[in-house]
Amino acid sequence: MNLKNQFEQLCAPFTGNQHLIGDLWKEIETRYSEKGRHYHNLLHLENMLVELEAVKSKISDFTTVSFSVFYHDIIYDATSKTNEEKSADKAEKRLTELHVSQGKISIISEQIRATKTHLRSDHADTNYLLDADLSVLGKDFNTYLEYTQNIRKEYSIYPDFLYKPGRKKVLKHFLELESIFKTEYFKEKYETQAKKNLAAELQLL
Repeated sequence: MNLKNQFEQLCAPFTGNQHLIGDLWKEIETRYSEKGRHYHNLLHLENMLVELEAVKSKISDFTTVSFSVFYHDIIYDATSKTNEEKSADKAEKRLTELHVSQGKISIISEQIRATKTHLRSDHADTNYLLDADLSVLGKDFNTYLEYTQNIRKEYSIYPDFLYKPGRKKVLKHFLELESIFKTEYFKEKYETQAKKNLAAELQLL
């Protein structure tokens, strides 16, 4: 099932207004297809949803997690420090229009904001979302390399002498964590390879 269908199905229980659903999808599609989005694009959403589908039975509210996936990078500017906050605000606004309950909206907003720091959450669902967001780190090295190249393109405004120290800091941060992944499932699936990939990239910088 393609992303558009998945999004439409996600919205269907909340409204019969097909025009509204269409507009919400169009906004998501347009935002994630912006020029300069080499990694934080629709393919990233697709990959996250595939990863989460595999652990659907472990997630208590799959609807909220799915909305969080669609909105977590809706605002993305490589030079901004407030993408997650702005994305969460946008989600709150749009999901209110969709008549999603305030309780669900609060959770979604929290989950999106959690993707800023990727700290372990007290909420299991949030940890699955965070792990799916980082799952690319544990893919085979060629896929990982392609991801690093796409991230570099997104930050092309910065010359190497600014980009490299920042990237090294990020890599070291992840390598110093006892565990990159927060859930047993993702830890088992990706932790070992992720550490190898990060260490290899650090050598290349």
